[in-house]
Amino acid sequence: QVQLEESGGGLVQAGGSLRLSCAASGHAFSNYTLGWFRQAPGKAREFVAAINWGGGSTFYSDSVKGRFTVSRDNAKNMVYLQMNSLNSEDTAAYYCAARLFGTPAARTLEYDYWGQGTQVTVSS
Repeated sequence: QVQLEESGGGLVQAGGSLRLSCAASGHAFSNYTLGWFRQAPGKAREFVAAINWGGGSTFYSDSVKGRFTVSRDNAKNMVYLQMNSLNSEDTAAYYCAARLFGTPAARTLEYDYWGQGTQVTVSS
């Protein structure tokens, strides 16, 4: 089992950058594929990015490809989401999620564990 806690959200101007962090506690963090999702008010939770358990495979939604970068540090039990060129459509609560092994996946039901989320607000 793994527990997840996101941090790094906040208010940023359009065109700016933020780095989100997700700290994991529990056993065998390196065995988990990690994903980032987001949810705007009144909308369904949507996939943003994912990275496999070894860090060698990443997967992005079309809406963030080229702007966001997911990475992980298994020695520190951390996963990161570097977000550049932010725009108002990126405003949402961002969630970290984990699934045991498996390939990076885009569906929420593929993930077993979730953090509480961190809010990102982009002002235009």
